[in-house]
Amino acid sequence: MTSSFWLMLAIILGAVAAWLVPAYRRKQAVKEPFPEAWRRILARNFPVYRRMPADLQLQLRQRIKLFLHQKQFSGCAGLAITDEIRVTIAASACLLILNRATDVYAGLHYILVYPNAFLIQQEEVDGAGLVSAKNQGLLGQSWSNGKIILSWEDVLKGNREFSDGSNVALHEFAHQLDNENGGTNGVPVLASTEKYQHWSQVLSAEFEALRQAAMQGDPSLINYYGATAPAEFFAVVTEVFFEQPKQLAEQHPALFLQLKAYYRVDPTDWL
Repeated sequence: MTSSFWLMLAIILGAVAAWLVPAYRRKQAVKEPFPEAWRRILARNFPVYRRMPADLQLQLRQRIKLFLHQKQFSGCAGLAITDEIRVTIAASACLLILNRATDVYAGLHYILVYPNAFLIQQEEVDGAGLVSAKNQGLLGQSWSNGKIILSWEDVLKGNREFSDGSNVALHEFAHQLDNENGGTNGVPVLASTEKYQHWSQVLSAEFEALRQAAMQGDPSLINYYGATAPAEFFAVVTEVFFEQPKQLAEQHPALFLQLKAYYRVDPTDWL
């Protein structure tokens, strides 16, 4: 046999191994029992877990294990990463991907965690075209290059106060789902052309209604920040869908049904 044959065989075997080994490791990670200490973390920092039906609780635990197996956490500004931080953030992320045959955020690899709000430098251009740098405080930020940044203090606040419609972790992970469609534009991956059409009709109308409410100062269940861009609208209404589902279903029924179909859960069943 020629050397080219053995080279080709080695390439094929390497490719098979590259696929099989990660799949085996994922399977083993899911088989591991969910530690009792992690259950206590969920009870303390993710109280909505206790209200969820048993089948969704099981799904959430399985997804958390897989998420923690695949993602790398890094502490910033002196924050030491603990299981409490990892499990709490993973619970928020995995709440958004229940009842779905999908990987756990395939494009996300790193979660950077600050102890509290953090500063980033942004460039601003004035009317004369002059560029200046300005520091801006943020609670979270989602990037398209496989990273998320979160304020641990605000993740905790959002999860423990799971009824005010404000949750930075849900917001940023919604951006990651949005980005799976190739761009962060308020349109995540949907199952069919028809679903894209319905999504566009409903969310475009709701986005415009929120813009009008923001300009006129009208009261709104949906935070005005959602009126800044379609991507922010999707992230903001995701927060409301999971934290204030009954109010959303009553005040924005068509929007609620679109989100219910996308997320494949009905939070009104447990909130």
